[in-house]
Amino acid sequence: MNLVQITPGAGGMYCGNCFRDNALVERLRKLGHSALMVPLYLPLNLDDTDQSSGTPIFFSGINVYLDQQSTLFRRAPGWLRNALSHPRLLRWAAGRAAKTRATDLGELTVSMLRGEEGNQIAELDKLIAWLRAQPKPDAIFLSNVLLAGLARRLQHELDAPVFCHLQGEDSFLDGLPEPFRGQAWDILVKRCGDIALFIAPSHYFGQLMAKRLQLPSERVRVVYNGIKLDGFAPAPAPPDPPVLGYFARMCREKGIDTLVDAFLVLKRRDRIKGLRLKIGGSLGPADEPFVEELKQKLAEFPESFEFHPNLDLLAKQQFYRSLTVMSVPALYGEAFGLYVIEALASAVPVVQPSVAAFPELITATGGGLLCEPGSVESLADAVESLLANPEKARRMGLAGREAVVRDFDVQGMTEKILETVQAHVTPGFIITSLQ
Repeated sequence: MNLVQITPGAGGMYCGNCFRDNALVERLRKLGHSALMVPLYLPLNLDDTDQSSGTPIFFSGINVYLDQQSTLFRRAPGWLRNALSHPRLLRWAAGRAAKTRATDLGELTVSMLRGEEGNQIAELDKLIAWLRAQPKPDAIFLSNVLLAGLARRLQHELDAPVFCHLQGEDSFLDGLPEPFRGQAWDILVKRCGDIALFIAPSHYFGQLMAKRLQLPSERVRVVYNGIKLDGFAPAPAPPDPPVLGYFARMCREKGIDTLVDAFLVLKRRDRIKGLRLKIGGSLGPADEPFVEELKQKLAEFPESFEFHPNLDLLAKQQFYRSLTVMSVPALYGEAFGLYVIEALASAVPVVQPSVAAFPELITATGGGLLCEPGSVESLADAVESLLANPEKARRMGLAGREAVVRDFDVQGMTEKILETVQAHVTPGFIITSLQ
């Protein structure tokens, strides 16, 4: 089959959607399919080989911004738009702008959701013209529903069904200021009619977004995210002294401050001797002041913590193997939590709040414990119960790894997504819906 994956880049930030899409395209190619990965906005920042290499970046972040700000720029010649789409320039701009907060992007988000009726029509025309020069696709995949404004023209011009992944968009949309928040949701409900099928990473999020987008259950398919298992493996022996870990974007939304407070509680109790804290994950300019505050708080135990930002794949895998227990106590409605699967693939048990997709993942893998959402004491107690019982922690970690190998690898994810495509291009083919 000939498939197109359209994925927004996050510039200098690591992005779970990008990791999933990149792994999907790589595996599709290994299975003999033709798969084209098209980056939008900014260069993809990946911890593995970039499957979009050689493909132009469309909807250049600079052009998109200028289209929104200037009616004059909307008539800019092609040569200028191309110049402002150069990857080096976009990397430079991404390192300085760091505008990823919903509160800054209300008007621009609404314009993008309006697609051919929005201010970025010239960029949409450019993308479609380029895709028309490529082999005709059998299906097109959008990385998230914030790209739904592209679907109508893509489907019409390329005569191919458009599928859309769902992955945590609700928290961004709910963070938009009014009137843009209400406008964005209203537009999305209408634009969802242009999507053939939605693919959710968990039953929790599929049901949530089906309700919010007013979708019947048969229009949502649940496919768990999968990872490439190569390089993820248990450590030869547990770390001594024990290590509590965190691996996700270093921002307040992911609950890193809750974890830091729980670590401080454990250090002050002093029942787990020599306990250390290791924090890894994506760190961009917007989050640096917050991280500095956390370091000041941790200065009470200056030799007991480490920060490891923006690790590549090999370093990330080594990071996981250095942990005894991991927790990312995010309180917003996490749609999946790829870091949970990566930790379990390394046989590291997890402690997660009993909200969003976390109970579903813990039940599916048996690889950890749940704690009370937002409670520092509950998180500290759950972590301590594993650290105080190394054999229990080891059993949970190994059970989690077995479940990930069985149910959360990229091969299985890819096969289920291919099945989804077949259901819409092959008459009589049947798939299972959300229910």
